[in-house]
Amino acid sequence: MKQYISLFFRMILAVPFFMSACSIGSSDTKVITVASKDFTEQFILGEIYAQLLEEEGFQVERKLDLGGTPVAHEAITNGEIDLYPEYTGTGLLTILKLPASSDREEVFHTVASGYEERFELIWLEPAPMNNTQALAMTQAGAQEFGIRTISDMVVHAEELVMVGPPEFREREDGLPGLKEIYGDFELKDYRDVDPGLRYQVLTSGQADVTVAFGTDGEISAYDLVVLEDDRNMFPPYQVAPVVRREVLNRYPEIEEILNRVAPLLTDEVMREMNFEVSGNQREPEDVARDFLVENNLTGK
Repeated sequence: MKQYISLFFRMILAVPFFMSACSIGSSDTKVITVASKDFTEQFILGEIYAQLLEEEGFQVERKLDLGGTPVAHEAITNGEIDLYPEYTGTGLLTILKLPASSDREEVFHTVASGYEERFELIWLEPAPMNNTQALAMTQAGAQEFGIRTISDMVVHAEELVMVGPPEFREREDGLPGLKEIYGDFELKDYRDVDPGLRYQVLTSGQADVTVAFGTDGEISAYDLVVLEDDRNMFPPYQVAPVVRREVLNRYPEIEEILNRVAPLLTDEVMREMNFEVSGNQREPEDVARDFLVENNLTGK
């Protein structure tokens, strides 16, 4: 009996040491929450960031498909998430509510300094890709009207049907902005369509021009002509991870890890990845993994 009592007391005495060891182990775990907004490109980028951080030893909690810009911004400023991909033009116009600019470097420095000063958020290195709004036509349509630039399109505006989201009628970088910069033109018609149907309507011949985004996968898939913004109306929408300063202070290596990705994300690369998901129905995590493997950023 004494032997069992002695063993019992030794077990009790061991519990604090065991708990202490567990506590030490858990404090060494690098946990970070990666989020994204609610559309295809964001899912892919969020997965790229998450998988790369996991490769470097982080435990990543994913909050992908979080919502639109206001939801994501509120979540990161409240400390509910640690980082997510954001666009410079969105930061400039939607969050900071500053005037539009077409100068990439100026826009980046403006949002970087504004976010750090107002929100204690840090912008990492921006990618060369530019998911700005754009106007696109089929090769046949552009050739028929002799259109390659937005100025060319304005000359033929009364002959053209444009499709796009309803908000393009009102946005500063939508029709009002185009008319201010390119002249007060009138289209034959502007038709509101669901974003998922824009390219179907265009390629079926029901419209001549569609509102697009620079990294839409359908641009490459359908060999569309993106009209040159020859008067630089559309602001740049380069993407970069936005990270809470507190998190970067704790894990400064995050900056070097995620900055490896930035120069690899060109318009063409992003278009191809987007179409793999939206066109070929692949999962964003699989497309992200392929990207990292192809660029020797992971061995998985």
